[in-house]
Amino acid sequence: MSRVQQKYKNEVKSKLQEKFNYANPMQIPSLKKIVLSMGIAEAAKDKNAVQDCLKEMTQLSGQKPILTKAKKAIANFKLREGEPNGVKVTLRRKRMFDFFDRFCHIVSPRIRDFRGFSLKCDGRGSYSIGIQEQIIFPELNIDAIKRTQGMNITFVTSAKTDQECVELLTQLGFPFKTE
Repeated sequence: MSRVQQKYKNEVKSKLQEKFNYANPMQIPSLKKIVLSMGIAEAAKDKNAVQDCLKEMTQLSGQKPILTKAKKAIANFKLREGEPNGVKVTLRRKRMFDFFDRFCHIVSPRIRDFRGFSLKCDGRGSYSIGIQEQIIFPELNIDAIKRTQGMNITFVTSAKTDQECVELLTQLGFPFKTE
């Protein structure tokens, strides 16, 4: 069991229970999954770039990503139906908690001019952030990266409101901005 998972079971659940007064212990919010996604629209022209993106995402997540393809053609974006346009990975259970721990304690401090993430959620208990460069992850060899690529990270929780989501992530150790 990872550090974050032990902390959730031993400390965070009881703190959330006393703060929000849940009638049932099953109502206590938890982290369900983490979704890492990377758009590769301009890289799709080059097959080697697509393979590089897949390899980098595999190194970050520890599991094989899926290649997402365009559902329909859009002429303005020069996109044809069936063309690859993204890579994504969904992390659950042990890999999810390990990635969360690494992201909060190792990766976040490596972001240039980092002062914390904003407190805005999506209104349904999920929190998404965008990262401009994948080189902040120590798993990747900086010399082997040919192009810097941004990515989106979504933390999906079972919380019903933004306040519950922010409180859960704060208790788990997520680096939010302090006022």
